[in-house]
Amino acid sequence: MSSKIVPVIMAGGKGTRLWPLSRASAPKQFLEFLGETTLFQRTLARVSDTSRYEPAVVITNSDFRFLVAEQARTAGVSLASILLEPVARNTAPALAAAATVVLRKYGEEALMQVLASDHEIDADSTYFGCIDKAAVAARAGRLVTFGITPNEPATGYGYIEIGEDLGNGANAVHRFVEKPDRERAVEMLSAGGYLWNSGMFMLPVGLFLRELQQYAPEVLAAAQEAVDKAQHDLDFERLDEAAFTRAPDISIDYAIFEKT
Repeated sequence: MSSKIVPVIMAGGKGTRLWPLSRASAPKQFLEFLGETTLFQRTLARVSDTSRYEPAVVITNSDFRFLVAEQARTAGVSLASILLEPVARNTAPALAAAATVVLRKYGEEALMQVLASDHEIDADSTYFGCIDKAAVAARAGRLVTFGITPNEPATGYGYIEIGEDLGNGANAVHRFVEKPDRERAVEMLSAGGYLWNSGMFMLPVGLFLRELQQYAPEVLAAAQEAVDKAQHDLDFERLDEAAFTRAPDISIDYAIFEKT
């Protein structure tokens, strides 16, 4: 078991939201449009402190495998594994596969921090303070999600309604709210107590896998078989296509977090 956090970076997006600058062959996480480094490389930089983090596991698809490897090399960051999805199956199967890899390498007490590869984040002391608080809550047996304080009634994000104070800077989740229309978003901001759902998580691997077994056993079984039958190719692990294709196409929010 490692006392450090294992980063899991989701880097398989197709880049449709910023088309034509970002597109299927060059999605936004791999573009240098905010400076001389890409969003993916900035994500790597946020998890490069070896006193806090183990090397990252990156989940992507075959089309981007060399982009991932080359941009990590250019950034001077070593990766633990590059998992290649043979087909797109949303976030639940991808994270189930990653968690299986992390479990086998570090044990069920390991903490897995899930990050998107295309977020622009000011990684200051406040940010890392939140990471540390999340790690404390996760080690106490919680699945942790990161909420972002809204600054406008955005309709492109899901929301989290804040529940009871758990101490140490964490709160229970009262409920998840699907992407609202503008009227509902204005109401939530006026009422207070709501956060944007960032899609970032801090997860004790053993607990996360047990929740998958309870609420999404078909996802877990397909992902584990895909890892068992994975083909090793240079720096990459190609998840077995037949097994991974059997996984339901479902997000981690629907599969687990709205139920757990």
